[in-house]
Amino acid sequence: MVHVPFMNVSFGIFAFMPHGWLFMLFIIALECALSYVFLPKRDKEAPSPNKRAIVTSNVVSGAMGIWLSLLLNGGWWLVVWFPWVSDHEVTFSTTNQIIFFVVYYLAAFILSVIIEFFVNYLFLRKYYFCKQIFLMTLYVNICSYILGSIILYAVSFSDIPLV
Repeated sequence: MVHVPFMNVSFGIFAFMPHGWLFMLFIIALECALSYVFLPKRDKEAPSPNKRAIVTSNVVSGAMGIWLSLLLNGGWWLVVWFPWVSDHEVTFSTTNQIIFFVVYYLAAFILSVIIEFFVNYLFLRKYYFCKQIFLMTLYVNICSYILGSIILYAVSFSDIPLV
């Protein structure tokens, strides 16, 4: 069995490792696929967004979140795009740490939805109403946060070996 200590680092380190890039590409690809699922189906006569607009929207919003996270604090704490911390920053031994983590997680989620909504709106406003774009952005982020959190936190907050 191989342990994965490279997962138990701050986002500022993880973001520049090959594993970090693979994870970020996975989340962006997941969000692109989920965008198609959650966007309303269009009439045959209505103009339909091309795949490039949805992919570009997700890549741009992901890159903006990553860039903002690194700009704001070197990526060491509040990650705007995805709430990535390791047990070096957060321990769950006290109630205060748990509360702080939940507040941090919610702030990262809200900022992520705001950033992605504005980018999605810029790229998709010709095809969908504002409310449709917002709901798609919200649902996509809920799904990607749940799956991404399970993957990252299960590995980084425990001694789970990767076989």
